[in-house]
Amino acid sequence: MKIHEYQARELLAEAGIPVPGGTMVQSIEEADRAAKKLFREGAKQVVIKAQVHAGGRGKAGFVKLVKSADEARGAAQFMLTNRMISPQTGPEGLEVKRLLVATAVDIAKEYYLAMTVDRANNTNTMIASAEGGVEIEAVAQRNPAAIVKVQTHPLLGLSPYQARQLVFNLGFGGKQVNQAVDIVLRLSKVFTQADASLAEINPLVLTPAGQLLAIDAKFNFDDNALFRHPEIEKLFDPSEENAAELRAKEHGLSYVALDGNIGCLVNGAGLAMATMDIIKLHGGEPANFLDVGGSASEEAVTEAFRIILSDRAVQGVLVNIFGGIMQCDKIARAIVAAAGQVGFKVPLVVRLEGTNVEEARRILSEARREIPRMQSASDLTDAAKKVTAAVAA
Repeated sequence: MKIHEYQARELLAEAGIPVPGGTMVQSIEEADRAAKKLFREGAKQVVIKAQVHAGGRGKAGFVKLVKSADEARGAAQFMLTNRMISPQTGPEGLEVKRLLVATAVDIAKEYYLAMTVDRANNTNTMIASAEGGVEIEAVAQRNPAAIVKVQTHPLLGLSPYQARQLVFNLGFGGKQVNQAVDIVLRLSKVFTQADASLAEINPLVLTPAGQLLAIDAKFNFDDNALFRHPEIEKLFDPSEENAAELRAKEHGLSYVALDGNIGCLVNGAGLAMATMDIIKLHGGEPANFLDVGGSASEEAVTEAFRIILSDRAVQGVLVNIFGGIMQCDKIARAIVAAAGQVGFKVPLVVRLEGTNVEEARRILSEARREIPRMQSASDLTDAAKKVTAAVAA
């Protein structure tokens, strides 16, 4: 689960990490009032930042520094009435519904600081760089030596001596050492306590007065641990998520939208990955990952077909079921139900093996009039060849 920047800043502030003041607003009038308040309180500049779950905001014109309330109002009007388009959003862009209005900070130096799950080494790892404020991936590619990584102990976490060594490696000295060590340790602590998969500050800035401030933040959380954190689960913003993925989640389905044109309905994550691979092998492009699992009801599987067919990019559907716990006849009935309720206007290729497969084949054989574009496949290779050929025809 992702959260917005303004929410991430609040989590950092609650953890004792210094963050500039700011207000989340949802209208031009609210932005105007928030900016005026900051200017009355002595702010020389105010920053207006779009709150969306995508990067590249600055280059897209959705982070603006303003010197007056009139400029703040104009920036808010632009952001709330235009879709943000960046390399991370795709050409359709994202609607902006929330803004962060915050005091701008004078910056002497920028740093990058993050805690994440290092799956290659099976550890939580602190990542830092003295080259903050830009995409860390670009820094890693251009100058790998600029990236400092510290692997933490699975039980003890990040030790104070590790934090101090990290801070020294970033070039901190004098009074800033203790400030930086404190921030590093607090970020590690909130990452662990919140069951986060990413806790990022970019940039962590050093002001001309020698103060360290976190002026931008990002948090991702482990969905499987949210039952332990109802206060974090409340931060979820469904308007920022793929609607089809939310529908799937409500029915206990694992669904991820992709960019291809062949819809996939499979049981088992491993088999789903193999199905997508073999579609690619034969020249096709999968439109989704969809695992119905082993205990999905007929209604849930029917909903899975609705979700797949609601994607306008889908030009064909491949069903690949190896029935163990999942019964093949349940899938067959769901196919027939989907044909009646949604309609298959695209080619459908079905490969079924396992529990109750003979009954499933009987059900589908009797339904051929209702589903004239359906084909049966003898194995996965045959299924992939048939669906890619049908889509290409």
